[in-house]
Amino acid sequence: MKIAVEGCCHGELDNIYETISYLEKKEGVKVDLLLCCGDFQAVRNEGDMRCMAVPAKYRTMQTFYKYYSGEKKAPVLTIFIGGNHEASNHLQELPYGGWVAPNIYYLGYAGVVRYRGIRIGGLSGIFKSHDYRRGHHEFPPYNPQTLRSVYHVRNIEVFKLKQIQMPVDIFMSHDWPRGIYHYGNTKKLLRKKTFLCQEVNSNTLGSPAAEELLAHLQPSYWFSAHLHVKFAAVMQHAPKGDAAPRVTRFLSLDKCLPHRDFLQIVDLPDRQSSSGGLEYDPEWLAILKATDGLQRTSPQPWNPPENNGLHERWDFRASEAVMMKVVEELSGELDIPDNFRRTVPPYDPAHPQPHAAPAYSANPQTTELCAKLGLSDIYAGAGLGGGSAWGAEEEGGSSGSAEEPSEYPSDTSGLSSSFNPDEITLEEEWEEGGEEGGEDETESKVRTPSRMVLPEPKCTDSPAPLNLPPPSHSTPRVAQCDGGGEDVADACTLKRASTEGPDGQGATPRIKRRNQVIYASADDDQSGEQG
Repeated sequence: MKIAVEGCCHGELDNIYETISYLEKKEGVKVDLLLCCGDFQAVRNEGDMRCMAVPAKYRTMQTFYKYYSGEKKAPVLTIFIGGNHEASNHLQELPYGGWVAPNIYYLGYAGVVRYRGIRIGGLSGIFKSHDYRRGHHEFPPYNPQTLRSVYHVRNIEVFKLKQIQMPVDIFMSHDWPRGIYHYGNTKKLLRKKTFLCQEVNSNTLGSPAAEELLAHLQPSYWFSAHLHVKFAAVMQHAPKGDAAPRVTRFLSLDKCLPHRDFLQIVDLPDRQSSSGGLEYDPEWLAILKATDGLQRTSPQPWNPPENNGLHERWDFRASEAVMMKVVEELSGELDIPDNFRRTVPPYDPAHPQPHAAPAYSANPQTTELCAKLGLSDIYAGAGLGGGSAWGAEEEGGSSGSAEEPSEYPSDTSGLSSSFNPDEITLEEEWEEGGEEGGEDETESKVRTPSRMVLPEPKCTDSPAPLNLPPPSHSTPRVAQCDGGGEDVADACTLKRASTEGPDGQGATPRIKRRNQVIYASADDDQSGEQG
């Protein structure tokens, strides 16, 4: 099976599909599936643009509306997760996933689906410690705070994903798992992005929540985006029990621009499947049902139940019997229905409405799935409940654990918290990309090979137990297989040398707009997400 992986989409669907078509012709292959790792920007009309956390000058319609309106249809099945540049009111309609256009499927806040026997999971958004324990309380019209908090990862979604026991083939997150940079060519990464030195050295680059999921799920492949750079890594996990150690192949890609590494085709072996289409995953649906009472639409902090004497139940893993019951509730039909319906009028270039207000609509796909499985529509709950907390009286002390200290007491998510690569201006993108004249326009966009090339797995001299809290399970010791620690030191030395004057004294460095937010105080971190 040929799977195309895209980094940040930023609404460039026409260009992405054209690039896939070009690669198919050039390589003589047929792409079966496209995976997009966030910043998809499923903008349907002008009202949706007002629900994106970007400066006004970057609020452009792009091309998604053509696929939403029916003017075009995606030529390849597309599955995507959300990032930090999304039409949040649109994606909130589908908390458990669903079709945003024919042949384009959103995985929801978190989700797992199956395609031709391949199990694909994902986590939408980026990590922010101050919102991590809150419920999904945001609702349009957003204020400047909720416009950003709406796309922050919540602990309830991570808790659900940690109930998964069956192997996952592919997992997607927008920001990187913290520590993954130690398992690839760190020196090359820091040559491309020298301003990451501080975060890499302090192990604060990336998401601690994604790092935790990486240790638990140990998928065969993990794809990310967000940092606008291509980076590959291979992580060998410590073995669980008597099982053989698993290996995760990590790949992050750039955004869709000419001369950038934004697309990669990955080969996966074909598997037998009862269906050639997209299917629900029984284990995931069983977990959704079991954890429905834990859903919150309150901004108050909350911790998931654990085995600490305060909760009657803390294990929500799905047994085979429970999974079979879910299949029975679906009448044995696991194929995800083609039940896309428009919920707002699409953009009409002939009759623009620049002052259109953000729209709220209940999505029939969510309504139908909730009715079949007995789930709660948390988007409707946020709008109607005014900050209610479902299940607050259930599970004994579930609500009582809200005052417990956070698992992540400080914002250690690196660029995911204090810096946003989308602060780069369009002119700087072209400057970095290095425009090359005289090439065919389509060919100049493609710089990736048809197959994924990865380094050898990195190991540690004494792997840490996987059940320890971050960062111990993914931070290698100094004695690594390829001397990665020296790579980091060399790259950071180059960074320091570039900011020193001829006499060795510190000179005033030239800081681009994209770098300024790194040096802002923690209190200013909300401003770092603009762009």
